[in-house]
Amino acid sequence: MATPSTRKSTIVLKNATFAALRAQYALGARLSPERTARRALRLFGTPLASSRQRAGRADDGGAIVSIVHSHGVALTQYVWGNPGATPYVLLAHGWSDHALRMLPWARALQAAGYAVVAFDQPGHGRSAPGRGYLVDFAAHIAAAVERFGPAQAVVGHSFGAAAAALAMSEGARIGRAVLVAPPADVVAATHRFARALWMSASIARRMCALVESEIGRELESFQIQRRAPALAPPALVVHDLDDREVPWEEGERYARYWPGARLLNTSGLGHQRILADAGVIEAALRFLDGAEVGERVVSTFELPFGVA
Repeated sequence: MATPSTRKSTIVLKNATFAALRAQYALGARLSPERTARRALRLFGTPLASSRQRAGRADDGGAIVSIVHSHGVALTQYVWGNPGATPYVLLAHGWSDHALRMLPWARALQAAGYAVVAFDQPGHGRSAPGRGYLVDFAAHIAAAVERFGPAQAVVGHSFGAAAAALAMSEGARIGRAVLVAPPADVVAATHRFARALWMSASIARRMCALVESEIGRELESFQIQRRAPALAPPALVVHDLDDREVPWEEGERYARYWPGARLLNTSGLGHQRILADAGVIEAALRFLDGAEVGERVVSTFELPFGVA
């Protein structure tokens, strides 16, 4: 067990490493902006190795574990129950995370009578190494729905929630959505990342342009306010007021623009603890059972995002 002194030393080391990284990118942004934008994009688009380490040690909860191929990538898939005979719920993990961290959801959903399907995205968990953008996450979610047929619902966390919404907007057959701490705007997320590394907005714009040239689509087209108005399935958006990774205002934007969405606010759970919170899971199960959970956000295009 780590002692307080060793934990403090680890924190100091991590802070020193991050400070050095910031200084490196801040200097590079001044001396060689194009090269630095490319390097920053690689860093931004590469999941942390710790995701794979944690997944290797994680309990699979008795899942049927298999390797499936999706868009040319080998993914590790987890199935609890029989989705061929029972309505199933698809779980979508977030960035630098892994599917088995959503095991509390799998257990609760099974107890409620659902089969459950999940998988590790490329470069995450037990899947093959790789990188990916939002469109890739969404494509693998859509492929899972094609494999198993229409999903009763999807539960997505963070980047996985955004990818689930994108997949639904592009035709994935999913009956309901539970979106936990969903980011609404990949452009804004890129700018937050650049600021964290002390890089200017011009570097963030270069990063966005590089992604657009690679995927052949404008990133602004993925902003939720452009997608949500056409979405018909009911949705429950769950977001913590104290989320420091994805601002609460972005979850509110989902609820404001998605016609059948409701917003459930939490406090003190942040971006990570919200995922395993028993109260959140219980509320989501009631929503999946048809209950009205959370509040309906009144939408008006005259108000800025997150301001009521």
